[in-house]
Amino acid sequence: MRWLSAWRDPRMMGGLGYGGDVVNIDLEKHPATGSRGVIVTNHPLGSAAGAEMLAAGGNAIDAAIAALFALTVVEPMMVGIFGAGMANVRREDGRHWFINNYAIAPAAATPDMYRTVADSWPDYQKTLDDENDVGPLAVGVPGSLAGWCETLDQCGRLSLEDVLQPAIRFATNGFRATAYLSGIVRAVAPAMSRFPETSKTYLPDGKPIREGDLVVQSEYAETLKNISKFGPNILYQGELGVSAVDYLQRNGGIMTVADLQNYRTVKDGVVSGSYRGYEVIGPPPPSAGGVQVIEMLNVLETFDLASMEFGSADSIHVIAETLKLGFEDRKQYTGDPAFVDVPVAMLTSREYANKRRREIDMRQARIVVDTASGESPHTTHVTAADADGNVIATTQTIHAPFGSKVTVPGTGMLLNNTMNIFDPHPGFANSIAPGKRMTSSMSPLIIMRDDQPWFALGLPGATRIFPSALQAVINMIDHGMDPQTAVEAPRIWTQGQDLEVEEGFDQRTLDDIGRRGHPLKEVRIIGGGMGMIVFDENGMTGASCWRADGTPIAVSGGMARLGSRFDVG
Repeated sequence: MRWLSAWRDPRMMGGLGYGGDVVNIDLEKHPATGSRGVIVTNHPLGSAAGAEMLAAGGNAIDAAIAALFALTVVEPMMVGIFGAGMANVRREDGRHWFINNYAIAPAAATPDMYRTVADSWPDYQKTLDDENDVGPLAVGVPGSLAGWCETLDQCGRLSLEDVLQPAIRFATNGFRATAYLSGIVRAVAPAMSRFPETSKTYLPDGKPIREGDLVVQSEYAETLKNISKFGPNILYQGELGVSAVDYLQRNGGIMTVADLQNYRTVKDGVVSGSYRGYEVIGPPPPSAGGVQVIEMLNVLETFDLASMEFGSADSIHVIAETLKLGFEDRKQYTGDPAFVDVPVAMLTSREYANKRRREIDMRQARIVVDTASGESPHTTHVTAADADGNVIATTQTIHAPFGSKVTVPGTGMLLNNTMNIFDPHPGFANSIAPGKRMTSSMSPLIIMRDDQPWFALGLPGATRIFPSALQAVINMIDHGMDPQTAVEAPRIWTQGQDLEVEEGFDQRTLDDIGRRGHPLKEVRIIGGGMGMIVFDENGMTGASCWRADGTPIAVSGGMARLGSRFDVG
């Protein structure tokens, strides 16, 4: 069933909206509103795990970490404990806390370790035999388990054992495969079939699992139980890590036990900027999701996007031209700050935005030198909030669908292929180096109004993440959309090649865009399922979009009024 969205921006035209016209967007989902807490993930059982923590007295951070562990079971193509990611947290006392648990290159990694096949798009990221994509040589040193446990310890209320219970239950008893999961298994079956330990779960009898099949992961359930008892050290200092390294090295990998032992998360300060009076808080480098989003908002701030109206030719054109600027600067400047000097202050300054803005011609698309960047869109995102003011936006991944396709025998643990995110060509900000974190497009954002959280969001989608997050911010601030419309509205994307557009834009508008020199490419989907939570007069409202199995769950109600009870005797 679909619903028609109609929103009016009371700030314009005497409260009539865009010249008195109502802008309509066909919606597929409904939001969820609650007073005690809300969680949004891209799988119903992931959201259920988080809601279980909220109902048990946990906070938003407990809910998010429980959801992530559950998603490693029910959304295994997207996320795993041997993965990578980051979390943007606003604590109930008003402090902001950020953790980067991205994967790093093993100590034996070198800038020229892969044999590249092209120096330009579209095969820029490809290497011979797909060594940076599939198999043991594609695996980076993981940060997910360390990051989730540290976040829980620093910001949560419940124990690791508590938050792991839903995931253990789903792995032990099984869950029903969704069409989304079974479709991805079919798509990657040829590569997955090379790895028997992965195939036995997702390709039983050599055939991809089907929608509705019961997926049981008994070995992974035991791994999760051991983590609940021994904590993350079982991977970084113990037998789980030894098993992983032993298997990788026997099959051509370069990771060592010392790589795991030496892994550390990075707890940096957030990057912040302002847009039309609202504070935008995002991740620091090596993610582009904070710096480039703020840079692009600075560029766009002098354009009257509200008057242009959503989906107009002028609006699409100026956003597309701004995306090109962001991608150019991402490739030139953004990398691991431990290895490259990222000029954050310059990139997020209005002076720099003024300089870059002069390159935008409203009549003509600018031709851009190839800015190709390769990341997999198969990632997950969780947004959660509670009545005490805790907010978390966290994006996590194993990179490609099912990561490297490698499962460590006897553990059920899938391994990432995050080495594929590095530029396989030497000499660039995101080129490979031992111990280096790869550049990311993750964009877990928190938007503040009058020093209080207004909304938080994030999504999967590789290089389409931060451009999609940017458009959602514009939808909320410039176009006055409600959260459901903001996340479901059609998106655009370019990094200098084709201008991709989702279904929903007027054909006459697209013709106008084409005449301005944009090579148009109509696509089914841009980015992945966005999860947004908005604080409003009704409490908290969560919204997810049609691009994934996204499900918001809200918790309301509460304990009995003090002194309320039935008389006894």
